Amino acid sequence: MPGLFIFKHMKKNTNLRSLTAQAIEQVVENGQSLSNILPAMQQKVGDKDRALLQELSFGVLRTLPQLEWLINKLMERPMTGKQRTVHFLIMVGLYQLLYTRIPPHAALAETVEGAVAIKRPQLKGLINGVLRQFQRNQEALLAEFAETEMRFLHPSWLVKRIKKAYPQQWQEILEANNQRPPMWLRVNRNHHSRDEWLALLEQAGMTGFAHADYPDAVRLESPAPVQALPGFDEGWVTVQDASAQGCMTFLTPKNGETILDLCAAPGGKTTHILEVAPEANLMAVDVDEKRLSRVYDNLKRLGMKAEVKQGDGRFPSQWCGEKQFDRILLDAPCSATGVIRRHPDIKWLRRDRDIAELAQLQAQILDATWAHLKPGGTLVYATCSILPEENSEQITAFLKRTPNAVLSETGTEAQPGQQNLPAATEGDGFFYAKLIKQ
Repeated sequence: MPGLFIFKHMKKNTNLRSLTAQAIEQVVENGQSLSNILPAMQQKVGDKDRALLQELSFGVLRTLPQLEWLINKLMERPMTGKQRTVHFLIMVGLYQLLYTRIPPHAALAETVEGAVAIKRPQLKGLINGVLRQFQRNQEALLAEFAETEMRFLHPSWLVKRIKKAYPQQWQEILEANNQRPPMWLRVNRNHHSRDEWLALLEQAGMTGFAHADYPDAVRLESPAPVQALPGFDEGWVTVQDASAQGCMTFLTPKNGETILDLCAAPGGKTTHILEVAPEANLMAVDVDEKRLSRVYDNLKRLGMKAEVKQGDGRFPSQWCGEKQFDRILLDAPCSATGVIRRHPDIKWLRRDRDIAELAQLQAQILDATWAHLKPGGTLVYATCSILPEENSEQITAFLKRTPNAVLSETGTEAQPGQQNLPAATEGDGFFYAKLIKQ
């Protein structure tokens, strides 16, 4: 049955490039999020190919403006309509030639074969021609691209906003966004101290570094599969960015307190609260019912209990009645401009106009939630954004209209909150403001 072997071979290998092209098309043309599309795509390839499918999808989205520019240089006219997938397939080919260690001949052959999988075999010659032309002229093309505005690999509206907010650091921020993210872990202090777990990690042949400010955070020297981490299945450690862990530094939950984790999915901060205060009465709420299943998964893996509810942060009385909380963590919906290195599709899914809409939604949730905080209670407002409209400006406006709110430990009244920026050996871009109710 030689034909069957060829089909199997194609399904496992050739399709990988066409699947990547289809995933990119879904993001760029249809506004789908990569984290929603990718799991189903990964089911279509063999185990060993899943990581490559992810690497190519993330990589193409990270470098999209460069690949788009190159295609415009290499082709007389863009592919449109039903041929559009081929446009993205050529991008996948260019990305492999530029950024991966895949031998060029293999990258070319597999990408050209991808045309068959998307039923465009007549375009194999075109794909091959464009990629070979790039190989011949690579040096001159890349030198020309390096002089263009697009070299920052971000949409121009976002570059403008970041430039305005950080006139000294904007280039470093854009550069950090274009890197692969470090892998951060959170050591479960109920099982081991961080130093004890670092010793176990070393015994397993890996190296980790402790974060200077966040007591449970460890950065791996190089990313590893979770199954290789000591005690992952037993709940000794969780994958969570260092900056996200910083929320606990300001929330300081205590046993016996009634605590609300709002916008809780996927549950990383929910479980962190319970690691710090296992006897707290915790309610975890999120508007997205589908994402709440991840909160249940995280609680189950760590053997924890919380009251989990689906609900809209603007209308807390619908899901908690008149209940009052000692502490509230509001991880507000935001532009996610601080986590672009983890989710490069954010650059292409967000629009300039989204920022004002998000700021308005954040203000509504903040006002509604504040009414459910006990006098003397703490609310930590957090976002994974780096834009002032969602962060310091949001808190300035809130303090102005809320006489019984006082800023604590985070920034000054002139510049409220603590803003973390993404950096190679640091956490993601993240903002915190700790507010006390008088």
